[in-house]
Amino acid sequence: MDNLNTHKTGSLYETFQPKIARALLDRFEFIHTLKHGSWLNMAEIELRVLSNQCLNRRIETMTEVRYQVGAWGKERNNKEAVINWRFTTEDARIKLKKLYPSV
Repeated sequence: MDNLNTHKTGSLYETFQPKIARALLDRFEFIHTLKHGSWLNMAEIELRVLSNQCLNRRIETMTEVRYQVGAWGKERNNKEAVINWRFTTEDARIKLKKLYPSV
């Protein structure tokens, strides 16, 4: 999961009774993605583009939603659309400095 503030163990205690929250925590192993540069960030960007370009209006039926999303996806793939990733190696060295050994 990503590092959204609701994706913390404390959120379960805010939502459920302590006994239920503890039982849930015993079942889960939290593995967080990187805050920058993860595939999840790219998926979120693509979903935002879909929302802005295709789903930004009222669509009456699920059948029509499926058709519109499919057509949008085909057009996006035909254009070979890519994400212009702006988080550079240099940015990573600054932001993630504590993870790299000092030389």
